[in-house]
Order: sequence, then structure tokens, then C-alpha cells
Amino acid sequence: MTIPDPIGEHARGITRRTFLGQGSAGVGAAALASMLGLPAASPASGLLGDPVRRSGAHHAPKAKRVIYLFMNGGPTHVDLFDYKPNLARFHGQPIPESYLASKRFSTMTGDPSGKLLLAPMETFRRHGESGAWASALMPHTGAIADELCFLKGMHTEQVNHAPAVTFFLTGSEFPGRPTMGSWLSYGLGSENENLPTFCAMTSVSKGTTCGQIFYEHYWGNGFLPSHHQGVRFRGGGDPVLHLSNPDGVPPEIRRGILDDLARLNHLQLEEHADPEIATRITQYEMAYKMQTSVPELTDLSDEPEHVLALYGPQVRERGTFAYNCLMARRLAERGVRFSQVMHAGWDQHRSLTNELYTQCTDTDQPSAGLVIDLKQRGMLEDTLVVWGGEFGRTPFSQGDFADRPQWGRDHHPYAFTIWMAGGGVKPGITHGASDDLGMDAVEGRVHVHDLQATMLHLLGVDHRRLTHRHQGRDFRLTDVHGKIVPEILL
Repeated sequence: MTIPDPIGEHARGITRRTFLGQGSAGVGAAALASMLGLPAASPASGLLGDPVRRSGAHHAPKAKRVIYLFMNGGPTHVDLFDYKPNLARFHGQPIPESYLASKRFSTMTGDPSGKLLLAPMETFRRHGESGAWASALMPHTGAIADELCFLKGMHTEQVNHAPAVTFFLTGSEFPGRPTMGSWLSYGLGSENENLPTFCAMTSVSKGTTCGQIFYEHYWGNGFLPSHHQGVRFRGGGDPVLHLSNPDGVPPEIRRGILDDLARLNHLQLEEHADPEIATRITQYEMAYKMQTSVPELTDLSDEPEHVLALYGPQVRERGTFAYNCLMARRLAERGVRFSQVMHAGWDQHRSLTNELYTQCTDTDQPSAGLVIDLKQRGMLEDTLVVWGGEFGRTPFSQGDFADRPQWGRDHHPYAFTIWMAGGGVKPGITHGASDDLGMDAVEGRVHVHDLQATMLHLLGVDHRRLTHRHQGRDFRLTDVHGKIVPEILL
């Protein structure tokens, strides 16, 4: 799915007017037709290297959409889902040097030699017919274990938050690449004319002392056309910035202003063939449509009480993880392809005995409730839900071991756990394993690029073929890496 660069075509002698007149399939033409109430142009091709299509899938997809529950900060796998009895057995003893080798940790750990092993904060038990392990910290997630696929052989390369999160979302630790939601918007197009293809929501537990910054590039379009950027829904004020009409401007006047702007922008598009002008046309129109669609989306009066109860007591409170999970389901119902729900604060360097409990309370029930809600509506089979962070936490303690309230764990990229549900993933299985201390992924190892390749595969996309030419080379989400994990696929 490499799409030719039309600017290069233009430079080779195709005039602007000829190029723009090569059919009625341009983005600008399609957008203008929409604004004027005319039938849309053919969706099979696009303008300026950006196809507008209902589906650009390479094979039959199992999933139509993704809800990515991203836990910023690095949830501690050895305290939540990766049960290691030896951590309790050898609690307080130095970690054997053989487990450390030449591993690199954050500067907060420094030299890991002599660090003391730390037992799980709470007890573990098996759940469901699958017998999956889960901590008492995650009772609701444990209760739906038979719907989940646990990946316990995850590993990554980054040891600090921002580059590690960026790596998961864009395939590169450096900002500037498109995020997965943008790639899917670019490759598969939209199933909804009134909402963005890619939406992002953020939250953080109250009282968290180690919340990470939510950088704009976490939902950025990188070098893809800017209408593929994720639209962030805010936790306070207007859900989306710049949608409300100014005081004293009624809708009919706003409509007239937008129509006039569209005509002016179309003249500029014909003159300059700038893809950002085409984007401007489509985004003005999307903003106008969202003035109606967003209030309807956020009106919870049609949600039955038994459904709201699935997400827990914070579901009505805007800006909470529970509220955002419900919004993600409502967005999925309306055809939004990628919802990125990010919750910060999982960075328990010295707060395992208090803040970890808050994080789990705030996220456990809403995550499980989302899966249950989707299944009850018949949506889970074609909605891929992913839960996980950018890395795990060390099996050994950070901080003063003698002072229990100061117990914590450092960043750990060498083994950690995520879970997936729905969307063509086998339910009720555990794939991969870490060693007996949770230090290294030793079975069923899954790299970040492997996860990305597998997610794209489930959506009908060959990760090797979804590319965009930029600065003289073809880029893709998985760079030159990535292998599908067939063992977890239905």
C-alpha cells in the first residue's frame, strides 16, 4: 500500500489543474461535494497521495476497530498478572548476579547488584476455566480471565517513559512518526462521517505523585496528512476545543462562513496543490458536524443504570478512566476506528504500598466492564481491546527496603505482561512466560514491533505493505521489523 507522491508527479510535468482534474476523486472534491450536499466521489482513489476509502484492507479483517487502554508509567507485571512464588520465597534476599548480566536500568537504579527481591504486594489466585493468574489487586479483570489473552513474554528496548511510550505507539522512540491510530486512519479510512477516525482520551488517578506528561505526539499524525491526527477529548470544559460557535453566532451564520471558507480554500487548492489545504477543507467540515455529534456522544441519558454500573462508581465523572472507557465504547458504536484511552500514574518507584492500590481501583473495574459491555452488545468479536503499558517493573526493590511505605520498583523492559481481548484473538489463553523471578521473557517472546504487526493483521492490514514515502524512503509502523504472533489468533 505504498502511495505515490503526487508532488513528485507534479514536478515531472503534470500541471496543477490537470492533476486536480484527473477525475472527481480528490479529497478536496469529495469534501466540497459533501458540503454542497452532492454525492461523494469514488472512494477508490485520492488526492495528493492520501486515499479516501472505506477499506484498504489487504485481507479479510477479524477486527473493525481498536480500543487501546494504555497504562502510562509501566504497570508492575509481578504484582498484577505474572505470579512468581520465588519472589515471596526469597523476599529480602539479593537478586542473583546471574539474572542481571549486563542489563541496563534507569539512572534511579544505577548498579542493580545487591538489590533485594521484593514479594508481590497481594496474593494471587487462578481464575476461570483458563486458570489465569491475577492478583487480588485486579479482581474484576481476574473475573473475565476467560475472555482475555495474556501475553507474558513482552519485551522492549526503552527504559524511560517518553521514548518507551512513543515506541509502542509509533514504532520509533523518537517523536515525529505517525501513531498507530493515524496509520489506520490513513490506510483504512473512516466508517463515520460525523466523528474523527482516531480519538484520544487521557486520565490520571487523583493524588498520584508520579503522573507522566501526555505529549501531543502520542496521538500525532507525524508526516501523514494532518487530518489523520487523533482528536483529543478533554476531561473538562468543551470536550473538543474550538467546536463551539462564538457568542452571538447562530448555526446558520456559521454554516455560511464555512461555505465561503470552503470556496476560498478550494481556489487555493487549485492554485497551489497543497495537501494541507485539502485537509483544511475536510477538517472545517468535520468540526461543523462534530458540533452535533459530540454533544450526542457525551449525553449519557440513554445509558441504562446496569450498564453504567459495569464501569464502576466514577463513570459519570468526566476526566476519569471509567468515563473514558464508556466513551470509548460509545465511539466504537459510532464507527470510530481507533480509540486511545491513556491513564497515567503507574510509576511506583516508592509507592507500591499505596498508589498502586489507587491505580488498580481506578482502572480494574472499568477495563473489565468495557470488555463485558462490548460482549453483551455483540461487539467484542470485531473490537480489539488491548491493555498494557510501555514496560513492566523490576522484581527487586527500589528505595529503602527497611521502610515498607517506601517500597517501589524501577522500570523494567526485559519482561512484562499485557492482555488482549476480542477482535480475532483467542480468549482464555496465556502466551509466553518470564523466568522464575519475572526478570527475562524466556518463552513466547513478543517484541513491540511484533505486537504492532499482529494488531494490524487483525485489522486486515499487512504491516509490510502499509507504507508512506517521506524524505526519500518508505516508512511503516513496524520500521523494518515485526512478526505476526500466530499462536494467539483465532
